[in-house]
Amino acid sequence: MKVLVTGAGALLGQGIIRALRASIPQAQIVAVDPAPDAVGLYWADSAYLVPFARSSSYADAIRRLLESEKPDALLVGTDIELPFFASQREVLEHDFATSILVSSPWVIETADDKWKTYCFLRDNGFPCPRSSISLDDLDFFTSAQYPLIVKPRSGARSVGMSIVNSREELDSAFRELEAPVIQELVGESSEEYTAGALVFDGQCRATIVMRRDLRDGNTYRAFVESYPELNNEVKRLAEQLSPHGPVNFQFRLCDDQVKVFEINARFSGTTPLRAHAGFNEVEMCLRYLLQGVEIQQPPIRPLVLLRHWEETLLEWAQFEEMSRRSVMNFVDA
Repeated sequence: MKVLVTGAGALLGQGIIRALRASIPQAQIVAVDPAPDAVGLYWADSAYLVPFARSSSYADAIRRLLESEKPDALLVGTDIELPFFASQREVLEHDFATSILVSSPWVIETADDKWKTYCFLRDNGFPCPRSSISLDDLDFFTSAQYPLIVKPRSGARSVGMSIVNSREELDSAFRELEAPVIQELVGESSEEYTAGALVFDGQCRATIVMRRDLRDGNTYRAFVESYPELNNEVKRLAEQLSPHGPVNFQFRLCDDQVKVFEINARFSGTTPLRAHAGFNEVEMCLRYLLQGVEIQQPPIRPLVLLRHWEETLLEWAQFEEMSRRSVMNFVDA
């Protein structure tokens, strides 16, 4: 099994590689990233530098890489690459006989845009924080109470998010963002959860829910239990959205209601943490796609997971050699 993982420097890409190494150690991993200091490049069997996803040469680089390496599957390790692979999935799978694990453009767009996320949840009857994209929304401001959240419609890890306690603070935060969304602040931080689900052909095959503590927008402590009612709600959400493969829901409990405030139509930054609890979603997806092994709900191991820093040491020669491994010239050579 050869697996290409993009975004090897991102927390998500790193997590995918770690989960893959833990579950299928014999898999051959090809990792790519735009930067030679992306740590995941050095955990792989082979690695290349690619242009940034917004570059006009990105598509050509990916096609060269697929032609040269011939991976059995491609796993996307950054949010910014998802729209490209969603739009090109069928073409790339046909041209290079590979399996690209990415959802449809509609699912990717719905998850990426916080306003469209809200509209999806609202229109399908799921409890969610009331939201608005206008300072003149009378219906919203008649019922909404401070504190409120202002955040970019597209973004991750709480970048650009503000908690505001007055109209003056709201106006200032709103003007600072190019495309903001205003959202009511629901629940308590002690009741915040991150959940994962695996969906193929509209059927949710497995779920996991973890309560979490955040630092700098990322989960740094997670508490794993069975949470049967929450898992049932996650299954309902996942099947309504109907992604292709993994999806991540972030929510708070408010008056015993699951109120989702973010959806990520991909693996999660907590993917390697989930693997410790018996939910290795990378392995389950790959074995399903490449070997036809049906996904079964695994037993979840109750755990307290504490994250910490760790180092990867490089000789200068390794770093300098990686700096020269651009797909645009290395593959041709």
